[in-house]
Amino acid sequence: MPVTFTPIPTAVVRAYQAGGADANGQTPERRLSDGDGNPCRHCLKSIPKDAEMLVLAHRPFPALQPYAELGPIFLCATNCKAGGDAVVPEILSSPDYIVRGYGADDRIVYGTGAVVPTERIVAEAEARLADPRVSYVHVRSARNNCYQVRLDRQ
Repeated sequence: MPVTFTPIPTAVVRAYQAGGADANGQTPERRLSDGDGNPCRHCLKSIPKDAEMLVLAHRPFPALQPYAELGPIFLCATNCKAGGDAVVPEILSSPDYIVRGYGADDRIVYGTGAVVPTERIVAEAEARLADPRVSYVHVRSARNNCYQVRLDRQ
C-alpha cells in the first residue's frame, strides 16, 4: 500500500506566518535558525542557518479531545512551498522516530505505536495503514515526541 508524507496544510501555515494565533492562542515566536534541528513541517526541509523561522504550538488534529496532542514545531517564516510525496523527507534525519496510527475519530489506535529506524518508516506506516482501524499515521520525535509529519494512503 503506497503512502504519502502530508505536510501541515498551507492555509494553516499561511495563517501562522501572518501572525495568527497558535494552538495556545499565542502569536508564533520569530527566531533565527541555528541550522541544526529546525525542521519545517510545511516544506519538510531543514530551515537554513540564520533564516527566520517561527516557533509555535501546533495541534495536528481537527478538534479538541483527549488524544489531540499539542506541542512545539518550527516553520519557515517566509512562504515556503508545501513538501510531501512518497519519498522520506529531508526533515527526518534522526536515526529513529515514533510511528503511531490514528483512527477516523483522530484517536490513537492502541498497539500501533513503536520507535522505528528512519529507513523503516515507510514500511512501518504501510503496515499500520493496512489495518482498517487506522486512518493515518503520525511520525514523531523518538526523543521529545514532537510532531514531524503525517502519512496517508496514496
